[in-house]
Amino acid sequence: MWIPACAGMTKEKMKKSKLGNSDLLITKVGLGTWAIGGPWEFGWGPQDDNDSVKAILESLEAGVNWLDTAPIYGCGHSEEVVGKALKGVSKKPLIFTKCGLVWNEKNERVPCLKAKSILAECDASLKRLGVEVIDLLQMHWPEPEEDFEEGYGAMAKCVKAGKVRYLGVSNYTVEQLQRVMKIHPLTSLQPPYSMFRRDIEKELLPFCKKNNIGVIVYSPLYKGLLTDTFTKEKAASLPADDVRQRGADYKMPNLEINLYTNEKLKQIAKRNKITLAQLAIAWVIRNPEVTAAIAGARKQGQIKETAPAADITLSNDDINEIEEILKNRNRMLK
Repeated sequence: MWIPACAGMTKEKMKKSKLGNSDLLITKVGLGTWAIGGPWEFGWGPQDDNDSVKAILESLEAGVNWLDTAPIYGCGHSEEVVGKALKGVSKKPLIFTKCGLVWNEKNERVPCLKAKSILAECDASLKRLGVEVIDLLQMHWPEPEEDFEEGYGAMAKCVKAGKVRYLGVSNYTVEQLQRVMKIHPLTSLQPPYSMFRRDIEKELLPFCKKNNIGVIVYSPLYKGLLTDTFTKEKAASLPADDVRQRGADYKMPNLEINLYTNEKLKQIAKRNKITLAQLAIAWVIRNPEVTAAIAGARKQGQIKETAPAADITLSNDDINEIEEILKNRNRMLK
């Protein structure tokens, strides 16, 4: 069973949580803008900017009060689209972006954590986003590893300069978290987490809880696989430049196992009168160590569906049944 909140949900009703050691109260679901960056080395194929703007504005109407982006998404394009969408918005959402990945003339991803590069990235993001301050600046990847402390130190300078409010990191290990925490207070970690990827549960989540580090998880829908609309036909029709083409879970034989698992999960969703996407997000944020989850959207209707998951509470019976389904998936994949 779940607490009904989808129908007639208002901005005031959406649950919020304090993000780590900050004063930011964020909704349990935020908007992710990876896909709206359009084509690039790790893109999701072609994207219509008008659809992107509509999706961003719809997220605000749904009550979402923060969005997550990055310069590398579309090589600056995602941030530009976000800036365009928010230009006429009087009450802007909290803006979370990243740094540490730049690109060359071929629009190829280039990790760079040198201080000079990080400082330049911050200024470029402010300009593209059209804001005076970034609420949360996150190091995208700790690569190259020998430079991530230098890069984090440069991020701390952005805070001291008044250009950034809080710092976070993404895709870090516990040992790496411990190293940067000595340089400047760490507000959040952004790791991948979903029903189909649970490796953060063992060490990272307990560490973050102990050290008051907020956890914003990405890919709770496993790049769209954990949705009602993902099928064999959908997988076969993915553009050649869609990042999912590189993942084994989106191809046979893993795909067949995943879709079989989806059918079992859909039975729980149907019983609760919710969608599979809502079930997947509700499952992620059921964990008290998770502050919030990022839900991506490429067009109208998508975030309107997933945002209500912020107010869904799954029963213990539901959670236990999901656990058995996921254990069976793991057995089949071996």
